[in-house]
Amino acid sequence: MKTVLPTLREELALLPGPVLADGQPSHTLHDPVRNKFFQIDWPTFEILSRWHLGDAAAIAAAVCNETTLRMEADDIADVAGFLRDNQLVRAQQGAAADYARRRQAQRGGAMRWLLHNYLFFRIPLVKPDAWLARWAPRLAFLYSRSFLFLTLGALGWGAVEVYRQWDRFAATLVDTISWSGFASYAVTLVAVKTLHELGHAVTAKRLGCKVPAMGVAFLVMWPVAYTDTNDVWRLTRRRERLAVVGAGVLTELAVAAWATFAWAVLPGGTARSLAFLLATTTWVATVAINMSPFMRFDGYFLLSDWLRMPNLHARAFALARWDLRERLFGLGEPPPEHFPRHRRIGLVLFAYATWTYRLVVFLGIAALVYAFFIKAVGILLFAVEIGWFLLLPIYRELQAWRRLWPAIRRRARTRRSALIACALVLATCLPWPAHVAVSALLRPAEQWVIYAPPHAQVVAMPVAEGERVDAGAVLLQLSSPDLAARGHAAQARIDSLRRQTAAAPFDDEQRAQLPMAREQLSAAQAEGAAVAADAVRYAPVAPFAGVLRDLNPELRPGVWLAKQEPLARLVSDREQIVVAYLDEEEVGLVAVGDTGNFYADAPEGPTVRFAVDRIDRDTSRTLPEPELSNLFGGTVVAREKNGQFYPERPVYRVTLKVLSTDAATPQHAWRGKAVIFGGWTVPGWRYVRNAVAVLRRETGF
Repeated sequence: MKTVLPTLREELALLPGPVLADGQPSHTLHDPVRNKFFQIDWPTFEILSRWHLGDAAAIAAAVCNETTLRMEADDIADVAGFLRDNQLVRAQQGAAADYARRRQAQRGGAMRWLLHNYLFFRIPLVKPDAWLARWAPRLAFLYSRSFLFLTLGALGWGAVEVYRQWDRFAATLVDTISWSGFASYAVTLVAVKTLHELGHAVTAKRLGCKVPAMGVAFLVMWPVAYTDTNDVWRLTRRRERLAVVGAGVLTELAVAAWATFAWAVLPGGTARSLAFLLATTTWVATVAINMSPFMRFDGYFLLSDWLRMPNLHARAFALARWDLRERLFGLGEPPPEHFPRHRRIGLVLFAYATWTYRLVVFLGIAALVYAFFIKAVGILLFAVEIGWFLLLPIYRELQAWRRLWPAIRRRARTRRSALIACALVLATCLPWPAHVAVSALLRPAEQWVIYAPPHAQVVAMPVAEGERVDAGAVLLQLSSPDLAARGHAAQARIDSLRRQTAAAPFDDEQRAQLPMAREQLSAAQAEGAAVAADAVRYAPVAPFAGVLRDLNPELRPGVWLAKQEPLARLVSDREQIVVAYLDEEEVGLVAVGDTGNFYADAPEGPTVRFAVDRIDRDTSRTLPEPELSNLFGGTVVAREKNGQFYPERPVYRVTLKVLSTDAATPQHAWRGKAVIFGGWTVPGWRYVRNAVAVLRRETGF
């Protein structure tokens, strides 16, 4: 039976296209009414070239006779369906209802329209094609080798100067971290993105393409500049398309190079500040945003054209979904496309990387949307973001599994995957012994640091480094002329006032001044007691028995000392403890009496068995053990201010009593890792608890 094929629209243009990755020629079908381009392969081109025959069987026979291809009528029917679905054929009489139904199916309901226009919409601002035609020839110098070499020279000079003045460059970056600095970056970013889009537009116009519109696109209410360069599909040379796609990035890199050069050579002032803003904005925006292939920005289109794979994301995603089903269920289905093994593996990994990247980005966007709107609207928009970008793709994949369920249920690999899934669920729902690993410090239970008092001079050093002393032994003998002068003055004042009070009964005048003299005597005696108390600091005595460590090697008789200069440390040689700090989640997993092991960071350090002796009920405001801060390689995030260390997050001090050690330690303190064997806990429970806490907090109005 003869099948009548629909008639092609007369205004369609069939243009030569680039050679595809597998070597076959391609063509581009242009719809000028909608300004849309469709890339077609060699078999489709041969079919369209004989479309005037009007019959599927006749076209298939002609292709088979005149080329090396083998066609059937079903292949022609598939092409006809493609043409109908994309509205590339003439409307037949009585087909208005069918077109209306297709149009409505494409547009969806009111809710889908609202979601789509909230998530993404465009606002054309200018029609630049006419003035681009006038200006593109005048900008030819920017595309010359001379300008390229000048830009590379400016980049090299600027990079060298930034390296030489890195401290000043970094300090300027820190100074811009303010509200006014952020506002300046925003204005600079708008200017840079305008130049970026002009780079696309001018390059496309130089290659003979039309640029009908430039404007702003909103991706989840976030403004992004855009340029309509669909006409680039007319270009048959891959190098020309890559030039248009990469023009925006190259424009930003050129701006960054010249701005870096300007910052290096300009004197301080407004011009240099503007150059700094341009340099930092363009470098960050280009590397972090535009060159990313995981979103549909310039990096994606560059990678797509370089690999000669249009619709790279969709094809990689389809291949990754097929790979996932094969690994989980072993269905034995053919892949959606056939690629060499290395290309297939690369595309699958690229798809997984893109999904991971988008998960992080979309969660961040959802959080920003929630934060910048009132709570009721923010919760709604947050739900829309999570539902559209995260839950909807998962739902569609589950729907595909449902359709394939008859084949899935019969596969042995399905049972294996189910067992692994059940094991993972049980691993998160069943209680497990908690092992808490944190940075810790093994040190003596008692230690005392000797600091120099004011205006002190070393007189004698009766105890040497590493020598053991008993409680009450004098560790150092210091002197201070100022203190001695104060002592002599106080004693002389006391002696004088005592004589005055003793002679008061024999003299009427002194008897009248007796109350005042007694008050002055009390004050002088208090001063003498204060001097005596200060004198104790100049002869420090061991408060407990131990070993003198960390004796300052520069100490010797006659040396003058600075105030609060550390001189030595007395450490107990009888008992040791381990000190650690746990956060709010970790402290709930341990209790007094739990045991564990301490492992020193240094290979020669000890391994210690300990038990939890004490858990502070209140969080620690300071960190007396700076060795445990992240500033010195520990795990406690802290900041330093005026010599004190303050934890950035709530932490609880935990004291661990040493039960046994594997060897004598050659030094008195070791930093390492403490592993505490806590009670049994359900791993997934804390995530559920945190999620419920956040939900309760954020849903409270």
